[in-house]
Amino acid sequence: MWSRRQGCLRPVVCGVEELRRRRREREAVLRKARREQQLVSKRLLRDDAPEEAGEGCVSAILGETELQVQQLLWQAQRGTEEKRERALVSLRRGLQHPETQQTFIRLEGSMRTLVGLLTSNQALLQLEAARCLHELSHSEQSTVAEACLPATSYLLTYLSSHSSDFIELCLYTLGNLIVESEAVRRQLLPQGIVPALAACIQSPHVAVLEALGFTLSQLLQAKEAPQTIIPSILASTLPQHMLQLLQPGPKLNPGVAVEFAWCLHYIICSQVSNSLLIAHGALSTLGLLLLDLAEAVQRSEDAGLELLACPVLRCVSNLLTEAEVETVGGQMQLRDERVVAALFILLQFFFQKQPSLLPEGLWLLNNLTANSPSFCTSLLSLDLIEPLLQLLPLSNVVSVMVLTVLCNVAEKGPAYCQRLWPGPLLPALLQTLFFSDTEVVGQSLELLHLLFLYQPEAVQVFLQQSGLQALERHQEEAQLQDRVYALQQAALQG
Repeated sequence: MWSRRQGCLRPVVCGVEELRRRRREREAVLRKARREQQLVSKRLLRDDAPEEAGEGCVSAILGETELQVQQLLWQAQRGTEEKRERALVSLRRGLQHPETQQTFIRLEGSMRTLVGLLTSNQALLQLEAARCLHELSHSEQSTVAEACLPATSYLLTYLSSHSSDFIELCLYTLGNLIVESEAVRRQLLPQGIVPALAACIQSPHVAVLEALGFTLSQLLQAKEAPQTIIPSILASTLPQHMLQLLQPGPKLNPGVAVEFAWCLHYIICSQVSNSLLIAHGALSTLGLLLLDLAEAVQRSEDAGLELLACPVLRCVSNLLTEAEVETVGGQMQLRDERVVAALFILLQFFFQKQPSLLPEGLWLLNNLTANSPSFCTSLLSLDLIEPLLQLLPLSNVVSVMVLTVLCNVAEKGPAYCQRLWPGPLLPALLQTLFFSDTEVVGQSLELLHLLFLYQPEAVQVFLQQSGLQALERHQEEAQLQDRVYALQQAALQG
């Protein structure tokens, strides 16, 4: 995820603009990495496990034949409502197994029968038919999803049902089918899935909202989403409602917030119209949510907080790369010192509980400080340089990000370098020169170059602490030769 563009040899003369250009090239690659989408997934609502099924034909479920499936479908259409419901329960439990799913879709007229039961005027039969479709939607076989195509229009219609449980079931089923089949997405878009979802988001039921967030996130991850889906979503009322559901406060539901934070992440990554989200106050809302998360971390040791922190960090990071942020004063909305302090609280939490999320927080810190002297000032005034340096030994990925943030501060000029100096910075940089990772060493060289440029007394301390000998370790490495030589010359001439 964090691989960087390989650089070719550069001219020996490395001024501030050249260093800035190099880093911006690498940051473009990092921004692309931050837009990576999560692997799609499916969800299953199930009240009972297969082994608990003890009625009817369930004892022979794994060996279900076409005749047995046919008999269950026949029984589901005849007799008393109780017997019909029992037959559908048995069929649904059978459909928990891939073998029975394949038998079902091969059987002529099976889906037509199931759709007929789904559209009947008997609520219990409708519900069990929908549960059968839900089991089918969870299949790992794409052919099963394709076979469910005739039912999707009805599932969409039932999103306006009066039963929240039924709506929740239909949403999860649609979400499972959407991610599996492009044919399903092609059918549902012109039939109005976006307006239907926009209507659902006004539901007062938390379970419906969470299911809606899941379904929407599945839709947003489609490969054709930037061209055919996200423009429709941005033109609807969904973005405003999503942001309302992410407003911090007593009404914020963590499960719902996680789902819609990922939805926002996928929309932002598409870059279709992030200016619209910024105009709707996305940065302000997410910034306040970040502050709220930091407060929650201090109140509780709940490890589930990272589920929300990850997409929120990604959303803010990527929005900060948009040109429109400066136009609308987006960075000012984030309230410099509060955001930086909150971010370090989260970094400390990640360090202790979820180290894998440290790069997410550091990437946001990088984007905050890249073009903002005020955020760099906050970093210095809150005495956060030393805590930042303590993260260097954790991993190469973390080291690169820490050094990149420090470069952001140093490149702001002499006043900033004076505040970085003296202190633990130079000893820490000398330690990184013993790292074997080229990216880490390269970033250290750039930071040293900035220090030498703006804080000349650093050169003498560097020489006294055997800095030239440390540089010699890398003078034969093709990717570092030019920078090593430039730094050697700067040190000797300084």
